[in-house]
Amino acid sequence: MSQTITINASRIGPGEPAYIIAELSGNHHRDLGLAIRMIEAAAESGANAVKMQHFTADGITVDSDRPEFMLGDTTMYAAYKAFETPWEWTAELKAKANSLGLDLFSSPFDVSAVDLLEELDVPAYKIASFELVDHVLLKRVAATGKPVIMSTGMAKVSEIEESVNVLRDNGCDEIVLLKCTSSYPAPPEEMNLRTIPYLAELFHCPVGLSDHTLGIALPVSAVTLGANVIEKHFILDRDQGGPESSFALEPHELTMMVDAVRMAEKSLGTVHFGPAEREAASLIFRRSLYVVRDIAEGEKFSEENVRSVRPSHGMHTRHYEEILGRRAATAVEKGTPLSWELIR
Repeated sequence: MSQTITINASRIGPGEPAYIIAELSGNHHRDLGLAIRMIEAAAESGANAVKMQHFTADGITVDSDRPEFMLGDTTMYAAYKAFETPWEWTAELKAKANSLGLDLFSSPFDVSAVDLLEELDVPAYKIASFELVDHVLLKRVAATGKPVIMSTGMAKVSEIEESVNVLRDNGCDEIVLLKCTSSYPAPPEEMNLRTIPYLAELFHCPVGLSDHTLGIALPVSAVTLGANVIEKHFILDRDQGGPESSFALEPHELTMMVDAVRMAEKSLGTVHFGPAEREAASLIFRRSLYVVRDIAEGEKFSEENVRSVRPSHGMHTRHYEEILGRRAATAVEKGTPLSWELIR
């Protein structure tokens, strides 16, 4: 697999800025105007992409009240039906996102969703953690030849490997794997972010984080561990509620996360020792050997008249014991930096 992939104008991989995805989910409450405002806010916050979810209740489950299809006191079918994103919005939302410089793509949940998204020529696909084991879907997505970002929540290494092979064997060479913990919200102690560099090493592809924790700390931590993609759920106002509202970021929080991620990226730099350019002026505040009392010619240097002090213009402190007991070659005034010319 490729170490770097491209989605429209964005290169994603080691050494590139993290690609930040704002997940709209169902937090638009089936209100097209609200969905458009969410896209505008995501662009203002500095995201690179917005992501939708394309599913229908009929495409994701069965309309049945058998025990295995129940979620509490409602059916799985009814729950998904309530949060369907109208597919007829897609073209308008994609045009809006693109006009603001954002990529827009989606998580399809069955092959009919892929067919729709292909008609609109989305630049990439996202595979949700729960669909990682759906080889029928994976084969259809891979056949598009588009880049695929795949979350790995709950998956064993063997399952990830199998799904990656399905994608590769069916035409997809550009794959990103996201560390994900599929609980909502996810507790930080269950995130295991050290998995991120391990995924990169194991599968030789860009990696990232699909984050369901509260706040912005985990995405920033992930970037320091090599995450190339950050996906975070997004909402205009948590008080409005929504399917993933409790752990979604509001616009000002998404802005903070983007800024923090960019700062973290700048701070990583390279392996470096010695003074940085802006540190050079501070070298004078290192200690060195100075005469701290007036010394007559021939007088011995001692602990009373020589000390390690700031600034750094005198002899290195490594010579301190070496010069104690030696005699002054000339009279030396208090405050003089010690040098070999003053010692005999």
